[in-house]
Amino acid sequence: MAKDKTHFSCQVCGGQAPKWIGKCPDCGGWNTMVEEREQTGRGAVAQYVETPKSRPTPISDIKGEGEHRTQVGIGELDRVLGGGLVKGSAVLVGGDPGIGKSTLMLQAMEALANAGGRVLYVSGEESARQIKIRGERLGAKSAGLLVMAENTLEEILISSSAVKPTAVVVDSIQTLFTPTISSAPGSISQVRECAGQLVMYAKKTGTPVFIVGHVTKDGSIAGPRVLEHMVDTVLYFEGDRGHAFRILRAVKNRYGSTNEIGVFEMKGEGLREVKNPSEIFLAERREEVSGSVVVSTIEGTRPIMAELQALVTPTSFGNPRRTAIGVDYGRFTLLLAVLEKRVGLSLMGQDIYVNVVGGLKVEEPSVDLGLVASVASAFRDTPVPYRTLVMGEVGLGGEVRAVTQAEVRVREAAKLGFDRCVLPASSLKKMPKVKGIELVGVEQVDDALQALLG
Repeated sequence: MAKDKTHFSCQVCGGQAPKWIGKCPDCGGWNTMVEEREQTGRGAVAQYVETPKSRPTPISDIKGEGEHRTQVGIGELDRVLGGGLVKGSAVLVGGDPGIGKSTLMLQAMEALANAGGRVLYVSGEESARQIKIRGERLGAKSAGLLVMAENTLEEILISSSAVKPTAVVVDSIQTLFTPTISSAPGSISQVRECAGQLVMYAKKTGTPVFIVGHVTKDGSIAGPRVLEHMVDTVLYFEGDRGHAFRILRAVKNRYGSTNEIGVFEMKGEGLREVKNPSEIFLAERREEVSGSVVVSTIEGTRPIMAELQALVTPTSFGNPRRTAIGVDYGRFTLLLAVLEKRVGLSLMGQDIYVNVVGGLKVEEPSVDLGLVASVASAFRDTPVPYRTLVMGEVGLGGEVRAVTQAEVRVREAAKLGFDRCVLPASSLKKMPKVKGIELVGVEQVDDALQALLG
C-alpha cells in the first residue's frame, strides 16, 4: 500500500518545507511548521449552485448593472463599507478576541432582517442556544434572522443555497473544515480552501458573505496572507478592552475608500454607534491642566478632535523614559529632538509620557504641533488655553508646515465651541474666515509656543 505523502506548512505565512524545521525560512516564525498530507489529484469544488460555465466575453458586450448597495442599517458599518453592502462581495472581519466581532455581526444581521431581509448567521464556535442567549441581550429577535451552529463547509453551502439569504455570516473561518482536506480545522490548507469556496459561493449567487477571522498576537489575521487577497473587503475591529470605544477600520476595500472609520461604544446591550466621536473623546477633559492639548485628525471624510496629554517629570534613573501611547514612537522622539535643538528645552533629564485619550491612534503629521505643545506645556507647567485647537506639521528645522483640509478641521472645532485655533501660516492664507473662532497663523515652533503658552 502506497504511503501518503506529507509536507510541513507554516501556519503564519503558508510556506512549505519537505521536513520539519524550527524556523520558517519565509517569514522567520519559530515553531510554526505543521505536518499536512498532500492532496492527490484535483481538489473537490463545491457544485451546490447551478451556473453556466464561464466563457471569455468582450468587455464591450458585458452589461453593467451599476453598483447596487444594500444598507445594513448600522450607519457606522455602512460608512466603512463605502455606503453599504455590494452584491456578491466577500468581507473579512478581524479583531482581537473579545473585542466585539460576533456582537457586531449579530447586530448587523438583525438590522438587515428588520429591514425585510432573510439572513443566515453561521457559528462554528457557539451552539444555537448560546447565540439565542446573546441575541436576547442584544435585542435580536427577528424571524428573518436564521441561526445555524455548524462547522462543515459543505453543510453550510447546502443550507445557504436552500435558504437563499440576503447575507451570510460565517463565525469564524478558523473553525470550518471540509472533508476533502485531511488536515485539522484552522490549518493553512483548511482556511484557504474554505475561504475560497465561500468567496466562490458569494460571486456565483450574488450573496454578500461576512467571514470572521481570528487575529494573531502581532495583530494580523490568522491564516495565510492570501486570505486577505481573496476577499473584496478587509475590516479590522480595533480597541482596548479597557476602554468602551471600538473603531472599525477598512484596510482593503474594492468598492470604497479605506480611509473611513466607524466608531462604536460597547454597552451592556451591545454596540452603540457614536455619531460625533469628537464630543465623546473630549467629554471628560479638565480645564487648566498642563500638558493637555486638543488636536484634529482626519479619518476619511470625518474630522475627529482628540485630547493629547503629556506628562514630564525629572527622571530618577540614568536613562530617562520615553513612552508614547496612540502616536508613532519614532515621530515622538523626532519631535523631542526638535524641541531640544530648535526651542532650547532641556529634556535630557526628564521622563516624558504621551497619551491619546480614549484609546484612539493618531498617525497624521497634522498632530505634530499639538504633540510639541503638550510636551512644552507639561515641561513648563503652563496650561494651554482650554478652547484652543492646535494643528500643524513640524519639520526638522522647527518650521510649521501646512496641513490638508484645514478648513474642515476648523469648522468642526467651531461647532464644538472652540474659539481659537493655532495653525500653519501657509494654511491660513488659503482659508476663508470662520465665524466664531480666532485663527492664529504661525511659521515656527517658537511662534506657536509663544501664542499658546506666552
